[in-house]
Amino acid sequence: MFQTFDRIKELAKKQGLSINLLEEKLGYSRNTIYNLKNSKPSTERISEIADYFNVSTDYLLGRTDNPVIANTKEKFFFEGKEVDVEELASTA
Repeated sequence: MFQTFDRIKELAKKQGLSINLLEEKLGYSRNTIYNLKNSKPSTERISEIADYFNVSTDYLLGRTDNPVIANTKEKFFFEGKEVDVEELASTA
């Protein structure tokens, strides 16, 4: 489970969060995430953390290196605004 902790730590760092602050934001008691180094997390806990970071549970568990959730549409931007490419294609 060490890889799970490392992935969470990496994601938190990218958002400028410490593990302790992340635990606080998720409503966990202190050292809950640190304990993932030595114990298996519950499905519910992994799901909550994955939802918080908008990554797949498989990514957190180290089963894939792709953090993208399956069936997540790629976002496209034009002049700073999100554009629905499928809608644009239907009008062409």
